[in-house]
Amino acid sequence: MPSLPPAKDRGIVEGGDMSWPQCPKGMGIKERRTLGLPRPLDSAEFVIIGLSNGPAFRPNPCLASQAEWARERKVMTSAYAIVSFPERADLREHGDEGPGDPDTRIGRLTNVGYQQARWNLEQMESAGLESPSVWIDVEPVAVWEWSDDIAANQAVVKGVVAGYRDAGKRVGVYSIGGLWTPIVGDLKLQLPEWRPAGETSRAAALERCGGEWMFQGGAAVIVQWLEDDRDRNVTCPGESVQLPLWFHQY
Repeated sequence: MPSLPPAKDRGIVEGGDMSWPQCPKGMGIKERRTLGLPRPLDSAEFVIIGLSNGPAFRPNPCLASQAEWARERKVMTSAYAIVSFPERADLREHGDEGPGDPDTRIGRLTNVGYQQARWNLEQMESAGLESPSVWIDVEPVAVWEWSDDIAANQAVVKGVVAGYRDAGKRVGVYSIGGLWTPIVGDLKLQLPEWRPAGETSRAAALERCGGEWMFQGGAAVIVQWLEDDRDRNVTCPGESVQLPLWFHQY
C-alpha cells in the first residue's frame, strides 16, 4: 500500500462510531433488531461505520444512510466489520474460493474469512462509503458463537485479514485482551489496535492507549468508550498523524 506524506500532529482528535444499533428501531435480522441509538455528536471529526448487522454476511440495514450522514457533515470516514465463525451454510457456499486449501477444514475456514472480507467490501462500495481501511472486530458474537478450536478461529481471522489486504485496504483490529485471547489465543497479527474501554470516561479510555493494554502486538491508534448511549472515540496521543492512513476525508 502506498504511503502518504506525514500529517501534522493535531493532538487528541474526537470521533465516534456507528452501525446497526444506530439504525431506526425494528430493522435488521431477527437476532439483531436495530435499537435507534444516537449517532455521533456534532463535535466528532471522524466516524467509523459498521458494515454488517452483527455477524458476517448480514448487512447493516442503514449503511447507505449512515454513509450519507457522514458525507453531509464532511467528517472523516473509516469502516469496521465484526468477524464471526461461519455456519455450515457459509462453509458450503464460501469454503472453496480463497487462499486456503479447500480440501482441509482449516483451508475452508480461511476461505470463508476471506469471503467475509470481500462481501463486506461489496457492501461498502454499494453504499458509497469510502475508506482506505477496515477495522476487524474480534469479540464474542451471541448466537454465532466462536468455536472451541483456537486454530479454527485463527484461520477465519487470518482469512479476513488476507481478504482486505488483497483488496488494498489497510487493516486494524478492534478488541481487547479479555475478548481476543479466548477466541484466538496468542495470535499476534501485529496490526494497529482500536481498543474499547466500556462504559467509562474519556480519561479512562485514554489510559488504554498504553502498551500494557496491547493484545496482538500492535500500538493503539484509537480508543473507545460508551457515554450516554453513544460510542465515543479519540485518537491516542501522537496518533492523529495517522488519520490520513485510516480515514477518507469527505
